[in-house]
Amino acid sequence: MNHYATEQFSSSEEDILRRYFTNLDQPVFALVNLPEVVKGALFARYSRTHKSLRRLFLDEFVEDLDVSGDHSIDATVGLAKAEELYQRVFVEYGDDSVAQLGGVHLACEQASNLLTKVLEWGRLMSYLEQSTRYLSYDTRIDGRYRYHRDPEILGSPIGTKYVGEMDRIFESYGELVPLMQDYYRSEHAQGSDIGDLAYRQTIRAKAFDAVRGLLPAASLSNVGIYGTGQAYEGLLLRMRAHPLPEARSYADLMLLELRKVIPSFLRRVDVAERGVAWSRYLEANQSAMREFAELLTKDIPTNPAPEVDLIDWDPDGERKMLAAMLYPYTQLPETQLVDLVDDMTSDQRLDLVRRYVGERGNRRHRPGRALERLDYRFDILGDYGGF
Repeated sequence: MNHYATEQFSSSEEDILRRYFTNLDQPVFALVNLPEVVKGALFARYSRTHKSLRRLFLDEFVEDLDVSGDHSIDATVGLAKAEELYQRVFVEYGDDSVAQLGGVHLACEQASNLLTKVLEWGRLMSYLEQSTRYLSYDTRIDGRYRYHRDPEILGSPIGTKYVGEMDRIFESYGELVPLMQDYYRSEHAQGSDIGDLAYRQTIRAKAFDAVRGLLPAASLSNVGIYGTGQAYEGLLLRMRAHPLPEARSYADLMLLELRKVIPSFLRRVDVAERGVAWSRYLEANQSAMREFAELLTKDIPTNPAPEVDLIDWDPDGERKMLAAMLYPYTQLPETQLVDLVDDMTSDQRLDLVRRYVGERGNRRHRPGRALERLDYRFDILGDYGGF
């Protein structure tokens, strides 16, 4: 049962879209045959609009592109030549480094908040997610509020109650947003140096920010992902072993679209002795750990704890950081530099830090990686709206 809303396009729109998107009716699709700067701009705009990526492309981007030479392209058809090109090197020789050389922009739409955290777990990928801070979430898709409708839940005895309760949450959200906007307008008058548009956007953002904690974990979002074949393979293997049914079914949708553009890079994902065995390994480990943790903690009450708690840090971190700042500029080993740091006065240490950081013109002026020598671990209690 397909519980995803299907967007409708005119025949002329479909003619344009099929040149650049791998399907026109599924929530997951890849972007192809477009300049990299256009893909990046689409994803950047994606995070602050209610529109689907395909609709956004039609409304705001297609007029600026010369599509006249792309009439014969149909990206909804798989690329067999790519399969032949890499098969011998990648599959027969198992050279994983090859899968680091091809990347894909993939749009993942109508994903629950729970699923977005699964999608964004990998470190070696880039993500842009629709923002609850800049968009109102009481808009509807096909007349329905934007929350995940699991087919198993809808078909169960609690299905009707689930829909009713979720609708009420979104109705409450919709009622609170204008109230919060009125409140912030009363608290923050428009200054003479602030334009009308900027002021309205600021007030809206404050209201959305205040109310978004009410949104449930089932709230739907759109996520744009860019990653290499190797990164996508790792993501799909994790998703296929995930306890969340939505993640497992979504992995199938992603694999189908990715194979249209980087087929050989993902050849192993559903091979029994390769990717399937890997996913089973991950699933078995997770199951064993859940069982162990439940047995260990089942009779232990939860101690009260602050919402933000600094639980661990390196007491020698400052010494190590200062030595790391000096390290690239000397011929001395790090242990000797640590000894030198120990002999420095406080003023010398401050002078070293100031020289290393320099005159930062804005937040994008970042000093070197010596600051990574410090480690702090926080335990944070929050909700999905804030996360």
